[in-house]
Amino acid sequence: MTPPVPTVLVLDADPPPRLGRLTGRARIVRTDAAGLAARLPAADVLLVWDFASRAVREAWPGPGPRPRWVHTASAGVDHLMCPELAASDTVVTNARGVFDQPIAEYVAALVLALAKDLPRTLDLQRERTWRHREARRVAGTRACVVGSGPIGRAIVRTLKALGVTTALVGRVPRTGIHGPEDLDRLMSRADWVVAAAPLTEQTHGMFDARRFGVMQPSACFINVGRGALVDEDALVQALTRRWIAAAALDVFATEPLPADSPLWEVPGLVVSPHMSGDTVGWRDELGAQFVELYERWAAGRPLPNVVDKKRGYVPGH
Repeated sequence: MTPPVPTVLVLDADPPPRLGRLTGRARIVRTDAAGLAARLPAADVLLVWDFASRAVREAWPGPGPRPRWVHTASAGVDHLMCPELAASDTVVTNARGVFDQPIAEYVAALVLALAKDLPRTLDLQRERTWRHREARRVAGTRACVVGSGPIGRAIVRTLKALGVTTALVGRVPRTGIHGPEDLDRLMSRADWVVAAAPLTEQTHGMFDARRFGVMQPSACFINVGRGALVDEDALVQALTRRWIAAAALDVFATEPLPADSPLWEVPGLVVSPHMSGDTVGWRDELGAQFVELYERWAAGRPLPNVVDKKRGYVPGH
């Protein structure tokens, strides 16, 4: 008797993933957030395609069996982790590797744009105003990149190509990576402070008024990690009081950013809608990654990108 094919439950988003390669090898069941809790007990695998949803955190503690494997189409896992999932035997994987270089390129673009005052140039063009200014040279500046995972390392490589001297800060010190105890010292010397860390209990709100206070008045802050890494009120204060020169945020505590948020009008702040890792074809790449992982899982082979559920990220980097 042929064994039944595994059931893959997809917490869907628009557009849905292309999973045609799994035809005949998996039963694909799609659900929205409202139907997730009822469908979880019958699923062998959960694909969190709607990586902005927090529905998994709410639905997971319910009764009945739970999927043996959960994959999220994102680098961060804080949106789905809950104590019950962390304590379970379920394997959690993420989309590590898909966003590394696109985010690094986006950070490099922001560094160049801020150094060359491109936001002001575009404003002046709209005003039909000819105003000559002097721009900053990027080569020879210093960057402190916080987050030593694949994304942080890709940022370091890309900034080095621009001639930027970089320091990488991780959870623990090791060869080529500074520990948290060096962060204040490195931030105080940096022209660019880039947040690319995962969101954990230790990193929540780590960029606060004190941290912005140690930065140079000429320095710029960039966050491509998670919104909750930053005390947004403290950042507004740092910019309006000119403790720092400028900032760019691609992630926020509340997304989408509300229309009445003061962040839209803070002088010196570039706001982008969580797009630093999203390049043409990125959804297809995420779908192909899941299919490859599924093939390994179905064959009983070890999965890459396995998240340490207690730490909240993939260890070993």
